[in-house]
Amino acid sequence: MNRVILMGRLTADPELRYTTANVPVCRFRIAVDRPYVKQGEERQADFFSITAWRSTGEFASRYFK
Repeated sequence: MNRVILMGRLTADPELRYTTANVPVCRFRIAVDRPYVKQGEERQADFFSITAWRSTGEFASRYFK
């Protein structure tokens, strides 16, 4: 399993849903600023779609607002 750590801003509140097997799934998007800016240009951000499952998803839906 790969693990990535991203620090950014939520673009909207997380959305918690449950599968047909009653497993919690939380989806949200974050914007992460690029660490460099070329002279004369505006700061750019990359947007990532995140899916968190089970207890991680419940945690995200409860505290990421």
